[in-house]
Amino acid sequence: MEHFDASLSTYFKALLGPRDTRVKGWFLLDNYIPTFICSVIYLLIVWLGPKYMRNKQPFSCRGILVVYNLGLTLLSLYMFCESKREHPRQSACASCTDPWIQQQLPGNRLVTGVWEGKYNFFCQGTRTAGESDMKIIRVLWWYYFSKLIEFMDTFFFILRKNNHQITVLHVYHHASMLNIWWFVMNWVPCGHSYFGATLNSFIHVLMYSYYGLSSVPSMRPYLWWKKYITQGQLLQFVLTIIQTSCGVIWPCTFPLGWLYFQIGYMISLIALFTNFYIQTYNKKGASRRKDHLKDHQNGAVAAVNGHTNSFSPLENNVKPRKLRKD
Repeated sequence: MEHFDASLSTYFKALLGPRDTRVKGWFLLDNYIPTFICSVIYLLIVWLGPKYMRNKQPFSCRGILVVYNLGLTLLSLYMFCESKREHPRQSACASCTDPWIQQQLPGNRLVTGVWEGKYNFFCQGTRTAGESDMKIIRVLWWYYFSKLIEFMDTFFFILRKNNHQITVLHVYHHASMLNIWWFVMNWVPCGHSYFGATLNSFIHVLMYSYYGLSSVPSMRPYLWWKKYITQGQLLQFVLTIIQTSCGVIWPCTFPLGWLYFQIGYMISLIALFTNFYIQTYNKKGASRRKDHLKDHQNGAVAAVNGHTNSFSPLENNVKPRKLRKD
């Protein structure tokens, strides 16, 4: 295994250049194999999990979902914003050399690191802001690690037998982000890399708070903004492309190859999320309007929980399927 890892490191160095030494010794970053193995295990569970659950009753997971989504909401909020005070341990450990201690120092969040480092929106190198760069690196490690935690999104879908939610978009996004951010953390862990992570952390505050609230059945009738979360994600990708393109047009010391890669990846996400949006909202809306018109023409409209439904009249002796209380 060590020989294989050494071979990988040599190949990566030849392809991407030397790694950033500031993250040497940090958890999961020294070699690629753990991240790769986690991704393979994730894909195997995506493949085998629904087969295992096929003849089993779905799990509710209601309580743990509330805790899980609340935890990711708070983590995303932590990564995005900063209380303006400096933590006393930060001054005391300014000269600490242990990489794990440096990594875990509190008070390192994206907005403050960008503000204090006077980051340039158009292009920002990876070694131009001193300690503010280290703030960004520390919080982006948590961003990378959060992508591993988010594998649980899919595992909960499997346990609850919500297999329709395990789409190509979902698996592609989850599996690719962990791997991409391993490379980002090892080669470009700050500078221009901050922007997409900052926007994504904000979107995740909205998204996981929505999922947490939707885990409580009594809250579901009041949750109306799911559609706008998807719109926010699409806007996030467009803004990231614009900001990344600025680094191409007005270059600095940030490597251009990474900028081109990010633009390509954002385009792939825009294509997949746009398709998801059309399939989920536009076609659903058109289908509901069509069913509503058909029911009026047949003289039978049934309303349940404020939504029109196309159940046949009771005279047809067709019993609607009992919904699982979740």
